[in-house]
Amino acid sequence: MKKILTFTIALLFFCGNVYAESFTSALKKAYKNNSELNAERENINVSEEELKVSRSDYLPSVTLSGSKSQQETNKLTNQSGGNATINDVDPTTKSLTVTQTLIDFGRGAEYEKKTIGIDLAKAKLLKKEQDILFKSVEAYTGLIVANEKLNINRDNVNLLERQVESDQIKLERGQSTLSDVAQSESSLAGAQAKLIQAENDLLTSKLNYENVIGPLSDSKSLEKKSIFDVNLPIDLNSAINKSKINNPDLIIAQLEYEQSKKDTFSAKSDLAPSATLSLDRTYIEDLSSTYDERERDTVTATVTWPFFSGGKNLASIRKNQSLEFRKKLLLDDMIKKNETSVSSAWSSYQSNKSLLNSVQSQVRAAEIANEGIVAEYNSGSGRTTLDVIQSNALLLNAQISLADSERNYILSQFNLLKSIGLLNSDYLKIK
Repeated sequence: MKKILTFTIALLFFCGNVYAESFTSALKKAYKNNSELNAERENINVSEEELKVSRSDYLPSVTLSGSKSQQETNKLTNQSGGNATINDVDPTTKSLTVTQTLIDFGRGAEYEKKTIGIDLAKAKLLKKEQDILFKSVEAYTGLIVANEKLNINRDNVNLLERQVESDQIKLERGQSTLSDVAQSESSLAGAQAKLIQAENDLLTSKLNYENVIGPLSDSKSLEKKSIFDVNLPIDLNSAINKSKINNPDLIIAQLEYEQSKKDTFSAKSDLAPSATLSLDRTYIEDLSSTYDERERDTVTATVTWPFFSGGKNLASIRKNQSLEFRKKLLLDDMIKKNETSVSSAWSSYQSNKSLLNSVQSQVRAAEIANEGIVAEYNSGSGRTTLDVIQSNALLLNAQISLADSERNYILSQFNLLKSIGLLNSDYLKIK
């Protein structure tokens, strides 16, 4: 019998571990399956194809064409005014044209812009990756906290139910008053309302988890101990210096400014000359009543230089120069915002760390005080029902604060990592 019981317990424990979802596995799931992230990955493919399109401007174009026509002459007169012999022909034309652009200043700028576009797409993917991973951390810790608050509120309801029963018994014995019972019942009703709210919060947190990370069979299967500490910079200056290299927002602003400079150069090239060379080989059958076939090669060199197009080109240049200056201003602003963002994240991390230590001390003190007050109340040493209720409320609030503080401390670490630009799969080693 003991062996069967031991085997059953071991089996239940094993099954519980099988279905448990660790913090790392949840991040991996979001990294691989999140639809927003996968959609952003497609942008890299789009950028690569755009680069191929731009590269094609350097290669020759080849055009094959053919035509078949039918001619029917109704009347044909010669110089003297008499009728001439009519010989209808049905010419067939086949041609091959090869065209090569020799000079086009704009295509170089466009190609360089598309090359920058690939790096820009990668930076935007990194930004989206950071956003999704941080949402995943929020969802994972949010569901854990929701479970903790539900358990705390459920324990509080059970405790107050016993308190109400105890006060009713004491009332029957004449050891308590009606007001004591009413206070206990009021506290119980308030605790039950908080329990309902905690149940609703748990449901909302589970839905948010599934939306960001993926399906979850059991909301209690998350492992709080699996949440790892991240490697953070040792001081604020180090964090700011790393952010200047890794922050995707800063990288995006820099790349967009570089692209705007290429657009300006491309607009200026519309006023520059361009040159093309083309070879056209044409073969015609049944050319006329006199000639049966003709094969002709034509080489054409074309130089164009648009001097004036109604002011359109000049307006385009001024427009792109304004856009370039705008991107420069946005880049300067992003540099300032980056330092502010990192400093704010660093300050939040430090304050949450200190707050967590304070709340932990608060919970320990509240537990000791509550145990003493309850013991004194049960022994009849002068403690009232109100004292017990107030002590329970202080302990409950402290436990709720601890759950929130632990989550806020975790989020502050990952938020600091995000502001630096290191909240990615490579740094977290979750690929």
